[in-house]
Amino acid sequence: MHKFFIHCIILFFSLTVFSQQEKGYLISYEKYYNDNLINSDNLILSFVTENKNYISSTKIEEKQAEFPYEVTLVSPTENYFQKINYLSPEKQIQTKDTSTISSYQFELHPNETKKISGYNCKKTTTVINSNHYTIWYTNDLKIKGGPTTLGQNLGLVLEINRNNNFIITAKKVQKSKFNFPKTENIKSYDNLTYQDLVWKSRFTTLAVFQNEIINFSDKSVSNDSILRFANGTIILKKIKFPKIKITDLAFIDLSLQSNGDAYDRTGSLFIIPQEKEISFFDALQKDVSVLPVYENGNGKKYQGVSLTENYVPTLELMRFFTPFGIHKYNHIKLKDKEWHDVVMYRQDISDFNNYLSDKEIWIGAFIGNYDKGGHKVSVNITIHDEGTKTKESEFVLPLFNTTNIMEMAGQNYATMFDNENGLIVSFELKENVSDAKLKYISTGHGGWENGDEFLPKKNTIILDNKIVHEFIPWREDCGSYRLFNPASGNFSNGLSSSDYSRSNWCPGMVTYPTYIDLGDLSAGKHTIQIKIPQGKPEGGSFSAWNISGVLIGK
Repeated sequence: MHKFFIHCIILFFSLTVFSQQEKGYLISYEKYYNDNLINSDNLILSFVTENKNYISSTKIEEKQAEFPYEVTLVSPTENYFQKINYLSPEKQIQTKDTSTISSYQFELHPNETKKISGYNCKKTTTVINSNHYTIWYTNDLKIKGGPTTLGQNLGLVLEINRNNNFIITAKKVQKSKFNFPKTENIKSYDNLTYQDLVWKSRFTTLAVFQNEIINFSDKSVSNDSILRFANGTIILKKIKFPKIKITDLAFIDLSLQSNGDAYDRTGSLFIIPQEKEISFFDALQKDVSVLPVYENGNGKKYQGVSLTENYVPTLELMRFFTPFGIHKYNHIKLKDKEWHDVVMYRQDISDFNNYLSDKEIWIGAFIGNYDKGGHKVSVNITIHDEGTKTKESEFVLPLFNTTNIMEMAGQNYATMFDNENGLIVSFELKENVSDAKLKYISTGHGGWENGDEFLPKKNTIILDNKIVHEFIPWREDCGSYRLFNPASGNFSNGLSSSDYSRSNWCPGMVTYPTYIDLGDLSAGKHTIQIKIPQGKPEGGSFSAWNISGVLIGK
């Protein structure tokens, strides 16, 4: 069986369109992890001549490898290796590196030897990135090569042991003939660009916004791809999502710089559900009066904050907060402070895979600011295969979002928590939902001494008249992000504004959701209630709470 396999590989080598055939040795390598054989159907294959080495694998040579895949050409005598990556059947790229093969410092162990596949091997060791490697190589065949580029300047590497838990070892060495691949027509890149192209080919990237301005100006206008609302504080774009498996991983990457605004502002990245008669998009096109109103007895009306029979609120993907003037105000100098130029936010949104899969959806970004320069943002969504089974949410239902995204177009602040009823949302499930959770984001606002931004307040979550969770959303690590905040005010006590602890947010950071277990929910009607002891107004200042909640489950 094994001889037949080797002969098939050799036959494939001889039939492929390569350069002139050369004589050498074919070495097949097995891989072990914690003493267990892994990937037994995909051995590492290395064809070695007096001055060259071609590294591939069983599946690559049998045309069964998934794209992208990579092969390596090595010349130990000339001290270079050449990587060729097949990104797709139509696209190949390559790079040449002359810095790695002989750059490692090896410690020889002349008194330790062993035989591998019938050849006398010598031992050498090295440390790379805190990983301990033991390499066994032979000089019996007067050739240099191996399953990787590591140690090829010493001889023919027949075994590599990393940290005593991952081992690559030669299973068979035999004489063979081989045609090395032609590379003249493959586009070449420097090593850094090559690695970047290979990395990006391993996942899907959806470009949402690229260097878009979110500001406050009556001159903000829409174009063919980006819609602008509320004097430019909201930008919107329709994105077509591919099919996403429930076990995939999906991430948001958002980068931000100040384009004029010096202050910390509430930001939100959201999608607009449109499965009901009324949607938030209707309000953007017309005005907030088209949205259903929530009232709890405090005399105020709150537009579009909660689920109703004919309306689904915006689903918040990310709550973020701008730092104090990053980039635009980096000219402000402080001793021993080197300001960052851009803030990067990254968040896992895999809970929503099933909700987003194969749909065309409006995605929006909001930053509450009153500056005509505002902020510059870029947003990408990346989708990665087979990531996890811990976030398999088949059921997704947005329940509430009190962030007044249309703040600059008349949507009221979320001050409903000054009433003992707080926020009450009724919803009906058509089917049972198991392992239900409320994905809950909560941030307190009111930026003065007694405002809720700076006062810990308990959030109480009540499901069907029973308290299911109580906690105080609070952040005490805001000072860790001082270098994102060049325009943060410095006070007489030696602190800056960005240092202060806050109600679950920091300038320049994402507010991550809290997962609240709700158990198994039966089909039928349910009620969820949020209570927060909101502080009372002082003069013209008032407190508010931006909360969003999405019911997820199976």
